[in-house]
Amino acid sequence: MLLWLAQYFQQDVGPLRVFNFITFRAMFATMTALAIGLIAGPAVIRNLARLKVGQSVRQDGPQTHLVKNGTPTMGGVLVLISIGVSTLLWADLGNRFIWVLLVVTFGFGAIGWVDDYRKVVFKDPKGMSSREKYFWQSAIGILAALYLAFSVSAPTNTKVYELFLAWVRSGLSMSLPPKADLIVPFFKTVSYPLGVWGFIALTYFVIVGTSNAVNLTDGLDGLAIMPTVMVGTALGLFAYLTGNASYSRYLFIPHIPGAGELIIFCGAMAGAGLAFLWFNAHPAQVFMGDVGALALGGALGTIAVIVRQEIVLFIMGGIFVVETLSVMMQVAYFKFTKRRFGTGRRILLMAPLHHHFEQKGWKETQVVVRFWIITMMLVLFGLSTLKLR
Repeated sequence: MLLWLAQYFQQDVGPLRVFNFITFRAMFATMTALAIGLIAGPAVIRNLARLKVGQSVRQDGPQTHLVKNGTPTMGGVLVLISIGVSTLLWADLGNRFIWVLLVVTFGFGAIGWVDDYRKVVFKDPKGMSSREKYFWQSAIGILAALYLAFSVSAPTNTKVYELFLAWVRSGLSMSLPPKADLIVPFFKTVSYPLGVWGFIALTYFVIVGTSNAVNLTDGLDGLAIMPTVMVGTALGLFAYLTGNASYSRYLFIPHIPGAGELIIFCGAMAGAGLAFLWFNAHPAQVFMGDVGALALGGALGTIAVIVRQEIVLFIMGGIFVVETLSVMMQVAYFKFTKRRFGTGRRILLMAPLHHHFEQKGWKETQVVVRFWIITMMLVLFGLSTLKLR
């Protein structure tokens, strides 16, 4: 919005040309989201407390968490408000990638909102059923994947439509340009053609999988939000380089016209996340809830797909991956041993993985800070793929 205004008046007010620089708008998007979060945070928390939107701590979880019972949850709305307002203010609203990213983020946020609302207001411990939640996640994920399959491959929405028609006329068997291939990091020219169906399948699993992975990680004060900020900031750098023809050619990464604008969203996400951490740091005054975790995870997955860095997201978001695998392994092993021996057995003391370390005697703050440090190292490793080729 501000970009349009600046461009309209820049002939009369020369300094307004600075709004044309993406890096300038990204910095101010970060500061705007941070300011909104810090200013609105106390009011949001008071209203959540007034509405008695309190977290119900599971009785079979770590006993040290029982003191958190009743802490306001659904604080992810603060993050979404900060991201939404800041992005609409500073981003180029004519950019197609900004809109698909906002739709996915707020779509997944809406799913999380309904789930949280049913849990804390209607006192339904199950919230949305797994089948219902997965259905709506899949609906948004598939629609986003279908659009991105062609928008990543074409520079404008007109070309996207033409490419889609060409795919239909080909009997749904047409291949996509090389920029839509799956890129293997650490190699200059190694990539794997996906085709339209392969691209849709991969995108679907990346978006839905990342959304649920962040949600599973969100179990300790500040545990999920800081890795999200770090990974999102790194993806913002990838977006900036991918959207620049010179940098992308020099670094041997695909050039996706318009992708650079995503750094505005990433900056807003970083600012909103840091503002939320102000209130979510131990002992937390508010919890993110599914409304925040599902939305942020979906956003990370969508950005990674647009900038063609799905494998790098897997590396940088290693904490999210391990947390998810810990739950899958625990459940699978328990079911297998119960069927085989009549009594279920566990690999970990408790899943997800962060609870396992708590059961081993680590303090909550130790788990959180150590997971942050690991994420920082993984993000730096992921960024190294830009030059180590």
